[in-house]
Parts: sequence; structure tokens; C-alpha cells
Amino acid sequence: MKAKAAVMRAAHEPLTIEEIEVDKPARREVLIRTGFAGVCHSDLHFMEGLYPIPCPCVLGHESAGVVEEVGEDVTYVKKGDHVITCLSTFCGECEFCLTGRMTLCESPMVQRARDGQQRLSQNGEVVGQFANLSSYSEYILTHEHSVVKVREDMPLDRAALIGCGVMTGVGAVFHTAKVPPGSTVAVFGCGGIGLSAINGAKIAGAGQIIAVDMVGSKLNLAKEFGATDVVNPADGDAVKQIRSLTDGGVEYSFEAVGLKLTAEQSFRALRRGGTATIIGMVPVGTNVELHGPDFLREKKIQGSSIGSNHFRVDMPRLVEFYLRGDLKLDEMISGRIKLEEINDAMDQLKTGEGARNVIAF
Repeated sequence: MKAKAAVMRAAHEPLTIEEIEVDKPARREVLIRTGFAGVCHSDLHFMEGLYPIPCPCVLGHESAGVVEEVGEDVTYVKKGDHVITCLSTFCGECEFCLTGRMTLCESPMVQRARDGQQRLSQNGEVVGQFANLSSYSEYILTHEHSVVKVREDMPLDRAALIGCGVMTGVGAVFHTAKVPPGSTVAVFGCGGIGLSAINGAKIAGAGQIIAVDMVGSKLNLAKEFGATDVVNPADGDAVKQIRSLTDGGVEYSFEAVGLKLTAEQSFRALRRGGTATIIGMVPVGTNVELHGPDFLREKKIQGSSIGSNHFRVDMPRLVEFYLRGDLKLDEMISGRIKLEEINDAMDQLKTGEGARNVIAF
């Protein structure tokens, strides 16, 4: 099947809109007609060469659509089902899956054999598939363990956001950090993931939620998502501001930028016994430095991968949160764009404009 897609030919170059070939589903694969795809900052990291990836490839990993065709062994979904995709494809058989840490699964079982026909191609040459998805395409071909069914009255543009950014931010609060009611929280970075962490902290019942960002419009948006206080580093040292707003620091901090500086600040902003969770993609080769004696005060730092999710359980619940008014998705969408406008959306990510653009197919 032919499909229009945004192809990455090399790092540091704009994506090009090209026609590719999408293969038919194998026994446990699902072909999805893409409805919407979110333009996530993670994809920009690969475009900028911060995380090397073989080219050519099709990026994109935050999407929702309608099942077009299924392989002969697929029983979970059928043609016409509405689905959200998730890049944490699980095999269901490895140690990580069997102990409930599905986001750490890297089993080759969910991919095609390297010496066989690949899912994406162009003129007989392989086109790399990103995160088992490649959502910047009119059609997505993936393993059945990359999708979750959702109710048909859930708008697909908002459902797409749940596929990565929302699940990552909310999941970091719910699953990775397990923030209890009444806690003090600081979130560094108010893009799509950071706003979702703020929203998740509000849903979890956090008593104080401090949003940190350099962009005033994002801090205003953070208040809509549940922030009780805002900090702009342009007004002075962010950690000092957080300490002055709290009793010497927060119990939980979340870094949603992916920088050495903000990762270190998230740890320094903790009170005794606090926990910092790094959500952002810190570039390959970057070392984060911490003050050693702080460990004697039982401060902790940890990573989070896609919100430590169990997405087939979590995402339908997040849909319900949205439909009953608890999860904010409408406010997160900065614009609905065409695939041909994707490079403009990437430029907006560089400047920090808006929270999330979604591509309408």
C-alpha cells in the first residue's frame, strides 16, 4: 500500500514529504489509517542528531487512528476499531513484561526479522521504522501489542496526545513517582509532557504544584492545568525561588526538558527525603552532576520511560478522565496542521512556542 509520509533523510535536515510503500500485515500485525499524530519534541531530538538513528526513516510515535486491516492471528482488534498507538510495544513474555515493567521490553519478537521483508520501503529499499510506529505517515503498520482500543466517541486528535506526551507526564506522577495526596511538587518545563505531569499531580491530589518555565505563555497555561505557583528562571535562580515557596524544597520534582541544567536543578530543588524524576531526554553523552552529601539526606533521583505505563489499562482510563473533565487535552493543542507543515511545527518546538501541534491526515 502506498502512503504519503514525512521522511528523515539525514540529521540536521528538514523532513521531506514522499511516497513510501507500507507492507501488508503479517500474522500479528495491525494496519492503521492514521487519524492524527502529535508533533513531539522527542522526534526533534533525533532530527537534531542528539540521538543517532539510521536513515532514511519515518519519525512519529504519538498517534491515533482507525484499524484498516489485521493479520490472521490478531484477535484483540478488528477493522474499524479506534485505537491509540504506544511506542512501548510489549512482548508479554520477557522478564520485564512478566514483572510489570513493560516499558523496558526490547524483545525482537515485536519486530520483523532483519533479513526479511520490512514494514516500510521505497523503490525496493528499506525505510526505517521509528519506535515500531512511524506515525508521520498516512498508514501505520505495527505489532498488535503497540495498540489499545478506545471508545469511538473519543475525538482522535485528543486521543493521539495520550499516546505519548500525556501518558509520559501523567504516568511519571502516578506510576514512577507515585505522588500521594497533599504532596509538594515542582515540574521543570511546561511543554506537552510537563503540562501533563502538572495535570497528573492535580488529579493525584498534590497540595502545591510549582511550574517552572522561561516562557510566560506556558506558565499561564500551566495554571490552567493545575499549577498553584509559577517560577520563571529569568526572575532569578529557579531553585532558590522554589525553596522560598516551600519549606526548603519540594517532595517530588519532575524534569521534562531534557537538559543537564534542569536535571541538576530538579535534584537541588528537593527537600530532605525528596525524589526527582527525570522524564526529559537528556542528550547522549551528557553527564548529570549531583552534590554527593545530598544522598545522606535520603534524596533520590530516578528515570521514567513513557510514564512506566501499562498502556492497555492506563490509556482507556485517561480517556475516561478526559471525558469527565479531569484530564485537559483541548487546551494542549496549539494547532491542527497538514503533514506538509511538519517542518514549521518542528521550528515551533525549537522556540518553545505552544504546547502541541497535531497533524490531521
